[in-house]
Amino acid sequence: MPDFRGLQVWQAAEDLRIHVYRVTRTMRGARGLSDQLLRAAMSVPINIVEGNAHTSPRERARFLGYAIASVWEVEGHVQLSLDLAMISTNEYRALLEEIVHTRKMLYGFIKKVRSWDTKKPRSPRIE
Repeated sequence: MPDFRGLQVWQAAEDLRIHVYRVTRTMRGARGLSDQLLRAAMSVPINIVEGNAHTSPRERARFLGYAIASVWEVEGHVQLSLDLAMISTNEYRALLEEIVHTRKMLYGFIKKVRSWDTKKPRSPRIE
């Protein structure tokens, strides 16, 4: 099983997490929102790492699904941050670009992982 650090999808999620971390450090007066945003962003690469620890494609896909859900949560918090003028439009656009990129990579990787489950050799049925 490859080291998670070699996964491009993990690197994209890690880049998003770092970007969100830096943004939340500058958000003033939004302690609850910035905490939720950071927690959601932190869980994306961690779920990829945890899924990578499983040998079953089904289990791996389950954790990738959690990562996808967290990316959607990040997007929701980023939208609220923009709506409350806690981040600039430029920062919103930059984050949204990373969010969409990471989400697309996750959907592609989960599709690939699920295909591994169908490629394993099946033993013949004995009737």
